[in-house]
Amino acid sequence: MTKIVCWNINRSPDAYPALQTMGADVALLQEVGQGAAAQMTGALGGSDRHWDWAECDRWPAVANLRPDRVKVEWFDPVHLPVLSVEENEIAVSDPATLAAARVTPLKEGDPFIVVSMYGRWQSPHPHADNETIYSDASVHRIISDLSGFIGGWPKAPRIIAAGDLNTIYGAREESTLETPARAQTIFDRMTAIGMEFVGPRAGDGGRKADPPSPDVPLSTCNVPTFHTNRQTPETAQNQLDYVFTSRGFDESVRVHAMNDPKVWGPSDHCRIVIEVG
Repeated sequence: MTKIVCWNINRSPDAYPALQTMGADVALLQEVGQGAAAQMTGALGGSDRHWDWAECDRWPAVANLRPDRVKVEWFDPVHLPVLSVEENEIAVSDPATLAAARVTPLKEGDPFIVVSMYGRWQSPHPHADNETIYSDASVHRIISDLSGFIGGWPKAPRIIAAGDLNTIYGAREESTLETPARAQTIFDRMTAIGMEFVGPRAGDGGRKADPPSPDVPLSTCNVPTFHTNRQTPETAQNQLDYVFTSRGFDESVRVHAMNDPKVWGPSDHCRIVIEVG
């Protein structure tokens, strides 16, 4: 079995020590700041070549936590427009939204591709009639880039794509936090390219929100993975972090949220555990 942890670390300097205690092989990280990256030297491939701290201070990353158990080959991001890429490259619309790598278990198991996704917020154009930030455009760029691994037909290699999408699945029409129709296009489009939504969901071992979020029906099976600065892990209500796999690969993948307050960790997001085997 290969154990993966997906986590928006919110640039916390305490994240890497917490990761080292988990026994995980690979980490799919979001919001990696300069200080946190310095602690993970050697675990993060391509950081010196790929990250421009003047451009962004919270990057996505793939980290090899157990080089004795897995081989991680990072894909070099190539800015669009390009007509084709090499085997070790990935065409990207915005390199601050995703990081990708090929993971090969050294003892048993077949290789698979991992993608760390970060739906970063954007501000509207000056001609827009409001100042509300939005994340769905970033996520749709990620999906477009992810499509490169799938090609023109929804049959893909073994892929896990996970991360903080800054969106709420299944929000009520009257939600003050999300535009439900826009959010749903993310999940519909993932399905259309052959990527299955696999969690985390209620019943997978994660704690349900108590009290439940007024913005989300219980039928969504969402679990809290994020708390605002006015909340704590105990009062967290909304899910912003999601895991997708290529169709068929979902049968080999198990997902659960470490959202119990006792194990939440030093970030406003909890850790998501993904087991492959």
